[in-house]
Amino acid sequence: MTSRRSAPPARLLIVDDDARYSEWLRHHLDVLCPQASVSMLNLAEFERWCTMFSGRDCDLLMLAADFGSTPEDAAARGLSLLRRLREQPATPAVIAIAENGNELTAVRALQLGAVDYLPKRLLTPERLSTAVRVALRRVERRVARRLASLANLARDQALNADPSATATPPSAVAAGAEAGTPESPAPAEAGEEPLQPAGVAALLAAASAEVIPGYTLRLKIGESEKAVVYLATSAHRGHNVALKVSKTLRDEAAGRQFLEREYTAIMAVRSPLVVEIYDYGVHGGFEYLAMEYLPRGDLKARIQRGVSEQEALHYLVQIASALQVVHEAGLVHRDLKPPNVMLRENDGVALIDFGLARSLDGNTMSTHTGVLLGSPYYMSPEQALGESLDARSDFYSLGIICYEMLTGQRPYTGTSAMEVLQQHVSSPVPQLPERLARYQPFLNRLLAKSRGERFTTATEIIVAAAALRVGAAGEQQPSAA
Repeated sequence: MTSRRSAPPARLLIVDDDARYSEWLRHHLDVLCPQASVSMLNLAEFERWCTMFSGRDCDLLMLAADFGSTPEDAAARGLSLLRRLREQPATPAVIAIAENGNELTAVRALQLGAVDYLPKRLLTPERLSTAVRVALRRVERRVARRLASLANLARDQALNADPSATATPPSAVAAGAEAGTPESPAPAEAGEEPLQPAGVAALLAAASAEVIPGYTLRLKIGESEKAVVYLATSAHRGHNVALKVSKTLRDEAAGRQFLEREYTAIMAVRSPLVVEIYDYGVHGGFEYLAMEYLPRGDLKARIQRGVSEQEALHYLVQIASALQVVHEAGLVHRDLKPPNVMLRENDGVALIDFGLARSLDGNTMSTHTGVLLGSPYYMSPEQALGESLDARSDFYSLGIICYEMLTGQRPYTGTSAMEVLQQHVSSPVPQLPERLARYQPFLNRLLAKSRGERFTTATEIIVAAAALRVGAAGEQQPSAA
């Protein structure tokens, strides 16, 4: 779906005890809202999330729970959680995904603030798409009213300070929002709870707290389904770092945790082409990972601004070189996509997010049978089919990135995650426009459906891409007189 460019990416949260169903929802939401961050919690984790709501907020909550046979049913945990959300100072839009519900519990859920009520057994990709679009439009209206309220507040403050003033520049409004100026509740829509003071200002106001000892949080700069990334100041190092903090409590019974696995994987790869790790630990039951802060942003944002052919080939060689280092360390990344490729000041790259990385010993199946991990847009056919993975799966993901850099578009899109995954498995290799036809043979080898037809090493990719760079540079030179 599309939204205003100025609007921040939506933050979506899935709550369900069924891991497979949560993954199904996440894959569909990744396609419906490609710019959004999607997080997942089980019901017990969500109970704890509610106690720390001001620091772990979201825009749209997909709440899958038992809604019982009557509104008074003691087993109706969904209604209980909706009541608990109403007690919070700010609430997200909620889509109730009901097990064991009926018309009575549907009415009660809507009275408790849910924007939609969907029986779980009847939920289809089409119904999910409609519900999410409607809910996000409501979120956008809330944001618009909050911004209008903030602008009015800033104008009133300016008039009180200087009666001759008649308007407040937009920049002053933005500065007030960043400084944590309180919001006044905006008028509510009919049937809607009045809006309470905003989560953004509260988050920034609390951001200086030393949540992790030795690190002072400055600003949230990223979020995934399992963790939040903050810009933080390290007392030990005396400079800013990126601090990744898990959203869920460490489960000692589950063995190695996901940030611990990421820490181990990255520590095995010492290279400027991979993000540098400073620290790993657990505090208050939550894992954290401190790494270098890369202020230039990621390749996704760079692609959105437009990439020339020479720049695309430069980044492709850089990423292939990074994969060479990763594969030589005995790892396959498994989640290669533009947001996981950070840019350095010298225009080099640094791979991040090794949470899904596994050893190249053939044992790379998901720990949850039938659960797909990674982004549907960049998955290799074998990853979409749940097969074991090797280095050539990363090369396929690199091919998708290559196509996106050259054309500005993803090659495979659809209305559902399964539709996108099916195209990876069975649709023909995407064809480049005529002006880019010279890159088609190279792309064909990266995106071959059979991994046996792809490049076998990163070195082969680097050599082939370097030859294309020379050819592209030669075509751009003015002809001799």
